[in-house]
Amino acid sequence: MNAERKIYSVAEVNRKARRALESSLGELWVEGELSRVVIHSSGHWYFTLKDESAAVSCAMFLQDNVRVVFKPKDGMKVQMLVRPSLYEANGRYQLIASEMEEDGKGNLQEQFEKLKAKLAAEGLFDEARKKPLPLLPRKIGVVTSPTGAAIRDIINVLTRRFPNIEILLAPAKVQGAGAEQSLAKAINFLNTRGGIDLMIVGRGGGSIEDLWAFNEEVVARAISESKIPVISAVGHEIDFTISDFVADVRAPTPSAAAELAVREKSMFEDELALYDRRLRQSLKTRAQDGRLRLNRAAHSYVFREPATLVRQYRLNIQTLETRMGNLLKMDAQGSLQKLESFNARMTHLLQSAVQQAHQHVDEIGMVMQHRMESKLERDRQKLRRLESQLRMLNPLAVLGRGYSLTRKADGSVVRSMKSVEVGDTIITQLADGKVVSNITGKE
Repeated sequence: MNAERKIYSVAEVNRKARRALESSLGELWVEGELSRVVIHSSGHWYFTLKDESAAVSCAMFLQDNVRVVFKPKDGMKVQMLVRPSLYEANGRYQLIASEMEEDGKGNLQEQFEKLKAKLAAEGLFDEARKKPLPLLPRKIGVVTSPTGAAIRDIINVLTRRFPNIEILLAPAKVQGAGAEQSLAKAINFLNTRGGIDLMIVGRGGGSIEDLWAFNEEVVARAISESKIPVISAVGHEIDFTISDFVADVRAPTPSAAAELAVREKSMFEDELALYDRRLRQSLKTRAQDGRLRLNRAAHSYVFREPATLVRQYRLNIQTLETRMGNLLKMDAQGSLQKLESFNARMTHLLQSAVQQAHQHVDEIGMVMQHRMESKLERDRQKLRRLESQLRMLNPLAVLGRGYSLTRKADGSVVRSMKSVEVGDTIITQLADGKVVSNITGKE
């Protein structure tokens, strides 16, 4: 009996169990919550996937997890494509994952990519349309939840950097049903208010579902149509939304947006102090230069011998008067000669133009006379042709060839014996007259 018994080692049993498990179930999608996540130094991931009533050990090796766009962490809900297997070394049942997505992110990611491609094709992401941020905004509008951490962070940073800054909050829902309409309405509202130099639109971090309102088309178009420069500050540094691409500037966090919005007041004060020192030094230098020039002028020849200088200027003026008089005479003579020369040229040109005009009129008259004679000759030929045709159509010409035309007393033409009766009077038209007859019989 012992000779017939087949003895397996533990390793063989585990191997058979693994093969049977893998071949019977194959690949399948499973969802659950991650816990006890371990990222090994080799790059492999080990974790537990659980739901309300069960848990299972899982592994995702480096060659597969490099394609995952996020880092797994405890409490994250995921969907995974897995292959059930068994770890032969200890006989532990486990799932080997080849793909992993955040729960619900697959469909959302597809929507995100489609809208991103659509708006990019329309040019909403182009750098050329992005507006520069003002150097020192006096009033900043903020679109976010009035109760979230984002507005507190923004206010703290802005007031710390520039205590005089004015902040206007346009409260809006930042997640859940209707959040996208609330955000768009708040953005449009700030654009109707006057005096707002800059706008911050955003919220704190969260899951892709929490941030999804900032991926809606209505919010993207409200930002793109804003006349006020917009800083998008949604989530954390690793989070990207459609609003980030459409906005004029993207900030990784709400606090970073506040830092981008305004420089520290002390920096402006330092720069103003520097400009003040430069201006004072420049004015001091110019004043010293003016004093030196004044001293040099006071000791110059002009102030020491003013009468001599005046006499010299008078001589210069007399010389200039003489030269001007001579130049005026020469200019007048030259102008007179130019006028006479111009008058002679104009007279010659007018005579030439008149002669050419006479010649042109004669040529036109000859052409018109030739055309009139040609037309008269054509009209005569046409008249002769019509006269010949008329003669051929004249019924009297037919009568001249021996034919006659017979009519009844009422003028109707006799075309048949049936149209006359015995006793009727008929009139026969001949070439040289008419014959009146009475019908006495018909044959």
